[in-house]
Amino acid sequence: MAAVQTFKATANLLDGVKVKTSVRQFELIIDEPKSLGGTDTGMNPVEALLASLGACQSIVARVYAPKFGVKLDDFQVDVEGEIDLDGFFDRSSVRPGYSDIRYTFRIKTDSPKEKVDEFVQFLESKCPVGDTIANPVNLKLNSVIIEN
Repeated sequence: MAAVQTFKATANLLDGVKVKTSVRQFELIIDEPKSLGGTDTGMNPVEALLASLGACQSIVARVYAPKFGVKLDDFQVDVEGEIDLDGFFDRSSVRPGYSDIRYTFRIKTDSPKEKVDEFVQFLESKCPVGDTIANPVNLKLNSVIIEN
């Protein structure tokens, strides 16, 4: 497998603010809660981002725990963040995205604390979603296709 791999997703706007997202053979409905104009049939995009961060950290934990001699009896990530909705609704100049994201690792293990601490430090440095959130990425509109 090549070192650089391209991942792709498609998002198709349905009724209201409901969106059907597709990746490979998988589909996920993204929506907004009723309080934000949706029908509450799925998580919203910013919740999906938090879920993606927790899922990514969990996968990295599973893959690398053996390398650090850490036995994971259970691993859970609780993720939360703040968004000032005035930025999204264009009511002020604050940014529309998260200002802060916090997470807590809940690790059930009988491994020594020193090994767990070393493992957690490595885990934080290897999560692609966490890295993408924490560091600038080249985000650009590739093209606009207008169909009649």
